[in-house]
Amino acid sequence: MYSFSMKYSNIDLKNKKILITGGAGFIGSNLALHFQEYYPESEIIVFDKFRGGDKFDNGNLKSLGHYKNLLGFSGEVISGDINAQEDIQKLKKYQFDYIFHQAAISDTTVQDQKIIVDTNVNAFKTFLDIAIENSTTIIYASSAATYGNAKSPQKVGNESPENIYGFSKLMMDNIAYKYMKKYPKLKIVGLRYFNVYGKNEFFKGKTASMILQFGLQILDGKAPKLFEGSDKILRDFVYIEDIIQANIKALTGTSGVYNVGTGKARSFQNITDILQKELGTDYGNEYIPNPFKEQYQFHTEADISETVENLGYSSNFSLEDGIKSYISEVQIISKI
Repeated sequence: MYSFSMKYSNIDLKNKKILITGGAGFIGSNLALHFQEYYPESEIIVFDKFRGGDKFDNGNLKSLGHYKNLLGFSGEVISGDINAQEDIQKLKKYQFDYIFHQAAISDTTVQDQKIIVDTNVNAFKTFLDIAIENSTTIIYASSAATYGNAKSPQKVGNESPENIYGFSKLMMDNIAYKYMKKYPKLKIVGLRYFNVYGKNEFFKGKTASMILQFGLQILDGKAPKLFEGSDKILRDFVYIEDIIQANIKALTGTSGVYNVGTGKARSFQNITDILQKELGTDYGNEYIPNPFKEQYQFHTEADISETVENLGYSSNFSLEDGIKSYISEVQIISKI
């Protein structure tokens, strides 16, 4: 069974009810398993739509939650859609102490604006209202996509989203700020995830990190395919354990919206170089044109100063450290 590196807070969660929406997804399932490992006396409820056959116009699945991400989980699982009021009613019988709202459409290539706003923005307000009813702390997933191609390092307050996904996450943050002001005693923390990678992302398919996708290409005996100029395309790649750390530390942190990354931009070329070093290969690279130039983030780097100050967060995994920790999982996935 997968084990996390460390416990990130000594907060007492004995007999506390914790709801994780999107809990069968990449980040949600890691949260559920972390709580189970380090806070075994807490009550964890996973709420997820789980995957079916419905697809977006781009051919990607509408729901990415997968039961295999929760193998070893012993808490309660509820199947439900955050857009369906009859499913939301299933949650009303509980009085949650903490809500970790991870459920969302995170596919940045989806063009259906209505379904993204319905799912990411309107449903978020529903969970804020649930939090108000029960004085529940709510920690939710925002995104670095709110920044678009804003100048690096990206800092909260300087947003310029380039796609509907980034726009929807910015609207979530705007609603959160209004609730923080109206209900100052209610703890609300938004975490703007940068480029996350790590265990349990396999079932994201085409939307999984390029670290996984490049790794699988290499393990298939092929040169990884990079966009032309990838040595100049830089992102802040953050390992899943740092994401979990930020969520846990948000429990005792200050309400607000915060960046979660390493604070250091690295290139896609760096990724393939590190992967090939770890895997002992030398396939070179294949360079292809970038078809997404008009809506592409060419440089992201999180300003994490406020995250450090107000949440007590620290980036523990460099790109080299994260890939080294993740590589055995990638090798297992390559054999599936």
